[in-house]
Amino acid sequence: MFFKQLATKEASLSYLFGCGSKGKAVAVDVVADDEAWFVEQAQAQNVTLTHVIDTHLHADHYSGGRRLAAMVGASYCMHESDSTRVKFDFQPLCDNQLIEVGNVLIKVLYTPGHTADSICLLVTDKRRADDPWFVLTGDTLFVGSVGRPDLAGQEKPMAAQLFDSLHTRLLTLPNEVEIFPGHQAGSVCGAGLSGKPSSTIGFEKRFNSGLRITDKQEFVRYLTAEIPPRPAQMDRIVAANSAVGTEARDAAGAV
Repeated sequence: MFFKQLATKEASLSYLFGCGSKGKAVAVDVVADDEAWFVEQAQAQNVTLTHVIDTHLHADHYSGGRRLAAMVGASYCMHESDSTRVKFDFQPLCDNQLIEVGNVLIKVLYTPGHTADSICLLVTDKRRADDPWFVLTGDTLFVGSVGRPDLAGQEKPMAAQLFDSLHTRLLTLPNEVEIFPGHQAGSVCGAGLSGKPSSTIGFEKRFNSGLRITDKQEFVRYLTAEIPPRPAQMDRIVAANSAVGTEARDAAGAV
C-alpha cells in the first residue's frame, strides 16, 4: 500500500492512497487547482485512479474532485444524500459500503454533524492485517478538535448529530487506528485544530477536549458556545461545488 498526504490551501489536507501491486488508487478531498498533482503522483506510482471521493460538500474551498475524476476517467463519489443538494451525477456512497481498491479495502462510515452528508473512510490494508489501519475523518474529527456544526444554520441539532457520530462510529474503533483529518491548524472548519496532520483514536480520546465530554447536552453547549466566523465566500463556494458546468464557473466568479 502507498499513502500520500497533501497540505494545500485553506489549511486543507487531501489524500492519495491505494494498492501499488494491483495498480489502483483513490483520491480524497481534492482541492481545485491541485488536480495535476494527483495525476502526476498516480503516474509516478504506476496506478490508475478508480475513485475520487469528497467526504462532504465543502464550504471553505472549491473542490477539484469532479474535474480530477473527469480527467482520469474515475468515479466521482459523495454520500447518497447529496443527490438532493447537487445538480450533477455522481456515484452515491452509503453507510457501511465497501470499496475494494486492489488489496486496499475502504469502508464508508456515515458521520453527519459537521454537515448532513459527512462521511469518514475506514481503510484496511489486507496484505498486512484484517483489522483497519487508519480512518480519513474529513471535517468530523480533527487532531485536537472536532468539526463545527453551524454551517447549515442548525448548530444545536447538528452538534447533537456530531456527538452521536463521534461516539458511535469513530470512538468505537480500536485505539491504535490512525486518524487523518481534512484540515489542520489555520482552518475555519473547527476551533483549536492542531498543526500536527495525524493522530490516533486513543490519543484523541485522552487529549481532545471535545471527545472527553461524554454527556450529549454538555457537548452541544460546549460546541455552540463560541462559533467561529463563517468561511469567507461560503455561499459562493457551496454554490460552485454543487453546480454543474458554466453554473459552477459563474458561482466561482470565473469569466
